[in-house]
Order: sequence, then C-alpha cells, then structure tokens
Amino acid sequence: MSLNKNYYSIKNTKINHGFFNRLNGFSKKEFKSLNCSLSNGDNKKLVYKNRLKALRQLKLHKKKLILINQIHSSKVIKITKSNLNKKIEADGIITSLSNVVLGILTADCAPIFIYDNKARFICCLHSGWKGALKNISKNAIKLFDNQNIDRGNLTAIIGPCLGAKNYEVDRSFNKRFCKKNSSYSRFFRKKNNIKYFFNLRGLIKYQLKELGLKKIHNVNLDTYSNKSLFFSHRRSFHNDKKTTGRLINLISIT
Repeated sequence: MSLNKNYYSIKNTKINHGFFNRLNGFSKKEFKSLNCSLSNGDNKKLVYKNRLKALRQLKLHKKKLILINQIHSSKVIKITKSNLNKKIEADGIITSLSNVVLGILTADCAPIFIYDNKARFICCLHSGWKGALKNISKNAIKLFDNQNIDRGNLTAIIGPCLGAKNYEVDRSFNKRFCKKNSSYSRFFRKKNNIKYFFNLRGLIKYQLKELGLKKIHNVNLDTYSNKSLFFSHRRSFHNDKKTTGRLINLISIT
C-alpha cells in the first residue's frame, strides 16, 4: 500500500482507486481541509471543490461520481444505467460501468473496496459496527456470485478506520456481537469489568476470509490516532465538538 499525494492505494492497472486523507483541501476550521460531506454544515462550494480535487488526483474528474445516502445498513445496490441518476439509500454499491466513480464517505467507519481480477465489477462498502454486525460484506459477495465471479478471484482492501486501541465499547455491545457469532469474541479485548476494546478491522477481515476471499489488503491506519491525517467522529465527540469532516474513498474501472 502506497501513499500518492494524499490518498492510499495498491498498484493495479485495471482499477483506479484511492482512500483519501484530510490533507490539501479547501475547507476551514473543524472541516480542514479535504472534507467531502455536504451534510455536516461545511460550505457547499468548498466541498464540491474538495471532491473535484480528489477526482482530479486520480484522473477521474471526467467520470460521474456516485455517492449514496449512507444509513448504517447492510444494503448493497447495483449501479446500472437505469438508476444512475437516482438517489440511493444504502451502504454499499457495485457496478460494471466504467464511466462512473463509486464513492464512500467515512470518519471512523471502515471503507472497503472489492473487485474481481478481470475488473468486470467493482464494489465499495461503508462498514461501521452496524454494518459489521449485519455482515454487509456477505451481501456484497452475493452480488459477485450473481455475476458468476469466483470468490477466489476477488480482492478486498480495507481502508483507514477506527483502531482497536481507541474503540472502547460496553458489555452489551460485546454481548450483541458474541450472540450473533461466538467466533466474534476474539475481536474484543477486555479493558475492565464493564469495558472492552473492539477490533473492527479484524472482524471485517475475518468475515471476508470466511466468505472465501484469499486476497485481502489493509491500509492499517487508525483514524482516531492520526489527527493530522484523518477526520474522526469519535475523536470530535471526545473533544466536545459537534461535528467533523468526512473522508472520501473512490474506486473506478480504468
């Protein structure tokens, strides 16, 4: 995984993608500087400039950007010519269209890219704890199955997200996951009698492996700890700030 300007990617001639950090944008104050969300109170003109800058860095600015209304679900939608201009509520999108760019916004939740080796289909997912509990990755892989793409030929990349050392949860949170699947207990480390640390990245990687994926890469960076590089919803909450920016994560078929 390499840093190119202010995004992280792995080299692939068939897929163009980047997990962006917060650097080198136009927004001010708590949104400084590459905030790409329109829903947190930032200046909309600056947000559009930020989005365009990210697209230009990947040389994708001539393609149509697809962003969805993220609802912390396990819903994954296929983007086709028929719904290209419709508003979509979901937390995952998949497409075979080469004239679009799929985007996900994050600020602690995990952005996930999945694609097949021949670049017939690409997918991006937004997975916080709710998406992981509902195993949004499973729903995404089913859509690859529907296209007769062998799971062994899929590659997944998990981007920057909230790290385990900063993901403190309570006992009821822990029980909810362990009730869902007893194997999930390995992704919790006890802090004391009432608190645990939750390894979101580890759980997502485990789920992808269980689904038959063999090629799984990580941008192993913690959004909470790296204040200068990433927006973090949890860090802003701990600092008594009402809002924060959102990072953009982009993928397209070349």
